[in-house]
Amino acid sequence: MAVKHLPTGIIHLGQKGGTTGCGTNTNQESDHWSNTSSSITCNKNGCKN
Repeated sequence: MAVKHLPTGIIHLGQKGGTTGCGTNTNQESDHWSNTSSSITCNKNGCKN
């Protein structure tokens, strides 16, 4: 599953309501996040590799 940060358009590994692969908490500013099936675009450790 992937989650998109709407203000930046970056797609992270993870899902809304948790933590992304690179450690970002999607519960903070939860309206800025949306679950997606798009490919991951975040290059930080944990998301991309």
